[in-house]
Amino acid sequence: MNIAVSACLLGEKVRFDGGHKHDRFVTDELGRYASFVPFCPEAIAFGTPRPSIRLVNMEDGYNIISNKNGTNLTKELQDKSYQELHKIAGTNLSGIIFKSKSPSCGMGSAKAYLENGFADSKADGMFVAICKEKFPLLPMEEEGRLQDDWLRENFIMQLFAYDSIEKLKESKPDMRAVVDFHTKNKFLLQAKDEKIYRVLGNIVGNHENLPLNELFANYEYNFKVAIAQKSSIKRNRNVLEHMSGFFKNELSSEEKEVLHEQIDEYAKKIVPIIVPLSTIKLYAKKHKTAYLLGQTFLEPYPKELALRSSLLSSK
Repeated sequence: MNIAVSACLLGEKVRFDGGHKHDRFVTDELGRYASFVPFCPEAIAFGTPRPSIRLVNMEDGYNIISNKNGTNLTKELQDKSYQELHKIAGTNLSGIIFKSKSPSCGMGSAKAYLENGFADSKADGMFVAICKEKFPLLPMEEEGRLQDDWLRENFIMQLFAYDSIEKLKESKPDMRAVVDFHTKNKFLLQAKDEKIYRVLGNIVGNHENLPLNELFANYEYNFKVAIAQKSSIKRNRNVLEHMSGFFKNELSSEEKEVLHEQIDEYAKKIVPIIVPLSTIKLYAKKHKTAYLLGQTFLEPYPKELALRSSLLSSK
């Protein structure tokens, strides 16, 4: 899996002051499962170290202005941003992680100013805006927001789900493979968006007898839209209850009570989701419930990341 990452987050000394902003979660945790493609349009455009710049909202849109002498540097940064875009676009990306608050890479967190010098609303940096236009469905986040357990868990889940459908596409799947993929992602999709899950089911049903390439393109688009949605405690609870129904004839009354109590405590934010999920996985193994054991929702990314162990990973 390839992920484009702001170079400073990887420890490269490309900041305006010659420093870096090494992010250990990215390099030490996510780095075990991904290869990184570094980028820094500012360093390429202006070198390191360099005078700081700011984002200014002008009549023709956001411009890049030097804090040192007020020079308009928009074209220079724009040219290098497209150069970096071209570089990362050729690497089969599964996601992008930006440096927060940067005038080029802040994702909704870049400080913007009016021409009179007063603060404007925060905005996307120049490079972020270009990437969003080029890759509208690609998982993107900034490292500052990834300090939030809920946003981190959702982003990592999206990354791995996106990578899974990209790998499916590369394999040139037949209809059976598409159906199998949809089946194993049932509960993950329901936890994201029930309506889109039903749309995807209709696509797989292929009542219009579409050719496979057209069907898959439609499926891929809607799948990527679905996984971009944020999970919620309410939807997760519905999925957990649905999963528990697979054991209605296998569990004792006491076992059922334990599982439903765990699901209820998860909904009340007393325990993290990993508690009822672990019990469901245990019962699925005990009773050889193959359908559940094949569900990506049980382990949508490597369990070593331990993102579901926090109460704050659900909202």
